[in-house]
Amino acid sequence: MVVPQSGFTRVLRQGTLTGDMFRLSTDSVRGPRALPIPLQMQGAQMTSALFVLFLISGFCGLVYQVVWLRLSMAQFGVNAPIVSMVLALFMAGLGIGSIAGGRLARRFRNAGLATRLRLYGLTELGIALSVLAVPGTLRAGRSLLEGGLSGVAWGSAGHYAYAAVVIGIAILPWCICMGATYPFGVAVMEQLRSGGQSRAAFSYLYLANVAGAALGTVVSALVMIELLGFRDTLTVTGVLSASVGLFALLWASRSPSASVTAPDAPRLQEGQGGRLLFALFLTGASSMAMEVAWIRLYTPYLGTVVYAFAMILAGYLIATAAGTALYRLQHGPGSRLRPLAWLLLGPAGVLPLLMTDPSIALPGTVRLALGIGPVCVLLGFLTPGLVDEYGGNDADLTARAYAANIVGSIIGPLLAGFVLLPRFDEANVITLLALSVVPLAWLFSATRRGAGGALVPAAASAIVVMLARVMTGTASDGYANAVVERDHEATVIAEGRGFDRHLLVNGYGMTVLHPVTKVMAHLPMAALPGKPANVLVIAFGMGTTLRSAASWDVPVTAIELVPSVPKLFGFFHDDAEAVLARPGVRVVIDDGRRWLRRTAEAYDVVIIDPPPPAPAVGSSLLYSVEMYELIKARLRPGGVLQQWLPLGADATTRAAVVRSLERSFPHIRIFAGLDTTGHHMLASMTPIVFESAVELVSRLPQRAAADLVEWGPEQTALEQLERTVAAEVSPRSLVSSPSPALSDNRPVNEYYFVRNRSRSLWHWAVRRTGARE
Repeated sequence: MVVPQSGFTRVLRQGTLTGDMFRLSTDSVRGPRALPIPLQMQGAQMTSALFVLFLISGFCGLVYQVVWLRLSMAQFGVNAPIVSMVLALFMAGLGIGSIAGGRLARRFRNAGLATRLRLYGLTELGIALSVLAVPGTLRAGRSLLEGGLSGVAWGSAGHYAYAAVVIGIAILPWCICMGATYPFGVAVMEQLRSGGQSRAAFSYLYLANVAGAALGTVVSALVMIELLGFRDTLTVTGVLSASVGLFALLWASRSPSASVTAPDAPRLQEGQGGRLLFALFLTGASSMAMEVAWIRLYTPYLGTVVYAFAMILAGYLIATAAGTALYRLQHGPGSRLRPLAWLLLGPAGVLPLLMTDPSIALPGTVRLALGIGPVCVLLGFLTPGLVDEYGGNDADLTARAYAANIVGSIIGPLLAGFVLLPRFDEANVITLLALSVVPLAWLFSATRRGAGGALVPAAASAIVVMLARVMTGTASDGYANAVVERDHEATVIAEGRGFDRHLLVNGYGMTVLHPVTKVMAHLPMAALPGKPANVLVIAFGMGTTLRSAASWDVPVTAIELVPSVPKLFGFFHDDAEAVLARPGVRVVIDDGRRWLRRTAEAYDVVIIDPPPPAPAVGSSLLYSVEMYELIKARLRPGGVLQQWLPLGADATTRAAVVRSLERSFPHIRIFAGLDTTGHHMLASMTPIVFESAVELVSRLPQRAAADLVEWGPEQTALEQLERTVAAEVSPRSLVSSPSPALSDNRPVNEYYFVRNRSRSLWHWAVRRTGARE
C-alpha cells in the first residue's frame, strides 16, 4: 500500500491521520461499567480497530468481486455484456446497500455503541454466507436455462435478461450488505467522534477500505488463486468476513448499550448539496469509464495476462488510497489544496495518452504509474472530501453521497464500453472524459472575484487537456496500411502487407499468416477414417483455419467472441466472400463454451485455437476439464478434438492441459507444430489411427491438399504432413512437471507467479490438490 510510512503508523497508533480528531466522548459512551479486557480500548484504539476491520472488509470485497466475475463467466459466457452485467450489479448492490443502511442507521441514531456495532457485525456475517450461496445459485440458474428454459436463445436479449436476473439473485443480497457496511461504520464513528467537531468519518473508513481492496488485488492475483484455486479462495475470504463480523459482535457485547442523544445532521448552504452530489456522480462516472479505456490503452505494453489487469486495478486503488491519505493529512474538507486538485484533475486525466506514446522508451509499469497515478491520487483526494462535506458523521447523509458516486461508477463503464469506445479511438475517449471533469474546476474554485474569475482555472484546465490531445496523435498511428474496427469488446486492427500482415486486438498481436493455422484444420480432419460431415472452429482469428476447413466442402461453423474480428476476414484473404458463400459455412459471434451449451448440433471435428499467449486472461476456460466435457458431449462417435497450445506455455501448463485432456478422453496424440510454434493435441473417445503421412494425404480432397501447401514451407501435401507427423511426442513426456489438471477452479496456465519463484510452495499446492480432487 503506497501510503507515507509516518502517516500509516499514526493510523494504527492513533486511529486517525490527524492526531486527536477522533477521541472517545465520555458523554456519548457513558455506561454502568468500563470495557473489560481485552476490549478495554480508548477512543483512538477503537477507531484503529475499526480501521483494521474495514481494511479486511475491503480486502474481502475485492476478492469476492474477482471470484464472482469468474464464476459468472464460466456459467454464462466470457464477453463484455456478462462482465459489464456483473460489475454493474455489484456496484448497484453497493449503492442500494448504502442508502438502505443509511436509513436504518438513522432509525438507530440514538442507539448506543453496542447496537451500532451489532448492525455492522451482523452485516459482515451476512456477507460471509455468500460463500455458500453464490456458486450454487449460478450453477442452478444455468442448468435451468439449459433445461426448462431451453426456448430462450443464447445471446438474445432474453438470454441476457435471464442471466442478469440469475446473477442478480446470486450476488445482489451480499453486495447490498457490503454497501451497508459504510453507513454502519460511520454510525460507529459518530459515537466515537469528539463532540461532533469532526466531519471526516467517511474518508477514514474509505482509506481503510480502498487500501484493503488494493491488498486484495495483489494477494489474490499473486498468491491465493494460484495456490488455492477459486473455490478455496472464496472459502478463505468467507472465513475472513465471518471473523470480522464475530469480532464486531464480541466488541458490541463488551461495549456500553446506553442510548445517546445524537446531534443534528450537518446543514449545508443552499445549493451546496446538489453541487456536491453532482461532483460525486461525475467523478465516479469519469474515473470508471477511464479505467475501461486504460485497459485497451495499456494492453500493448502490459500484455493480456491476468497480472496486467491486476496491475491496472492495483495501481488505481493504491494511488487512490495515497490520495485519501493526503486528504486526511491536509485536515479534511477545508483543505487549501482542493481548488488546485480540481484544476489539475482534467490535465491529469490525459497523462495516460502521453505515457503510452510508443516513441517514449519506458517500461510498462513505469508507463502505468506515471499515466494513471496522478489522476487516481487526485480522485482519492477529492472524492472522500466531497462525501465528508456532504455527510459529515451523519450515516444517512454519508450513504446518500456515497450512493451518488456509485451510480456514476455504474454508468461510466457502460457508457465507455458500449457507447464511446465502439465509436471513437481510445485517445479521443480519454480526452472527452478528461474534459468532462473540467467544469468542476469552475464549480469548486469560486473566489471573491466572482463566478467570472472562477472560469479562468476551468479554461486553463481545458486548454491543457486539448494541447495534450494534440500531442498524442491517434490510436492507429504507427501502423502501416491499417484497417481499424471497434466494438464493445475491443479495438481490432489489421495491418501490414503481403505475408507481413498482423491481427491486433487492443494493440496486442493475435496471429499472423502461417501454415500452422492450416494444419490445425487438415490434421484432425484427415485423422478421421472418413470425410467429416460437420466441423466446429472455436476462435476465428484471421479466418485461416475456417478457410482451410471449408476447402473440404463440408459445413463449418466458426465461433468468434469479438464482433469486429470477422469483419477483417477480407483484409487477410482475397477469397473471403467466396468462402463464406459456400453451403454450410458460417461465422457466429458468441463465446465458445456458451455455443457448445446451446447448440444441438454434433460435430466430427472440433478445433480450438485459444488466443495467445498461453497464459492469456480467461483462456483457461478453453483448456479446462469442464470445456472438454462440453466438447465430448457434442462429438459424434469417433470424432476428434484438436486443441492448439501455443508456444510459450511452460512445462507446468503443458502438463496441466494434458492432464485435463486425459480426464475426458482416453485417446490422445500430440504433434509439434511447424517450426516448433506450439503443439497440436488430438483427443478422441476412440483410437486415432493413422500410420503415416501417406495415409493422411490419401484422405485429403484435392482442394484441401492445395490449400495445405498454399503458403509452404514444403512443396507437396505429403512433405508438409510428414514434417508434422514426424514431430509426434508422447503425452507422458509433457507431464513430467508437477501440476493438477487444468480446471475452471484451477486455471494453472493463467496464474504462475508463485511457481516461478518458489517451487516448494507450488509442489505443496499440487500435493494438496491431488489429495482433494
